[in-house]
Amino acid sequence: MALINENAARRSGPAVREIYDALRHRILTADLMPGTGMSEVPYSEQFGVSRTPVREVFRRLADEGLLRIVPQVGTFVAPIQLRAVYDSQFVRETLECRTVTLAAANAGGRARDDLEDFLTLQRRAIRDSDLQRFFDADDKMHTYLIGVAGYPSIWELIQGVKAQLDRVRYLSLESGDWLNRIFEQHELIVKRVIEGDATGAETAMREHLQSVFLTIERLANNKPELFEGSLGPHVSNASKS
Repeated sequence: MALINENAARRSGPAVREIYDALRHRILTADLMPGTGMSEVPYSEQFGVSRTPVREVFRRLADEGLLRIVPQVGTFVAPIQLRAVYDSQFVRETLECRTVTLAAANAGGRARDDLEDFLTLQRRAIRDSDLQRFFDADDKMHTYLIGVAGYPSIWELIQGVKAQLDRVRYLSLESGDWLNRIFEQHELIVKRVIEGDATGAETAMREHLQSVFLTIERLANNKPELFEGSLGPHVSNASKS
């Protein structure tokens, strides 16, 4: 019996990480939509573990605001928290608008080639209607720009606060027209960085990052059940611009 328990304990450690990564990804990518009921049993069977590691994952995701555990009722995918979206957007805009000016000052020939490669990856993802590839290439480009600025660890700070924002980003990418608009914004950012135009790069980055407010307004009006909280002044300002 002791050996069985020991083996189960060994499995549960990696299992928690595997289950956590899988469920978190499904929530962020809107594969599991807000309001979806969650049960420990199906996931314990799917991953071949007891309910204990699944329960631990549920608690971790609840701590992140991605699940909502209601005693005596059940566990559900949490709505998108607008306050958290605005907070993470503020962090991104503050940090990335500063670092892109440094990237424009530091970018050399190698950076020019690499940034063009990122645009090529995005262009192909749009052609193939592959949202995940586009999203990955999008993040990699932003990460790269921060690295060119000389502050690569800043992306880790951004990653730590942008879960709710990513949920909005994934929902927005369902529109093919929106993909093209984001790509055009990326092209302009890259153009300004390659030209060494720090002011132009900052302006292009700010406009790009603030476009999420229009996305929030559109989604919140069309699917209010997905969100919790009120639309901020950022949205009305974006609508007027």
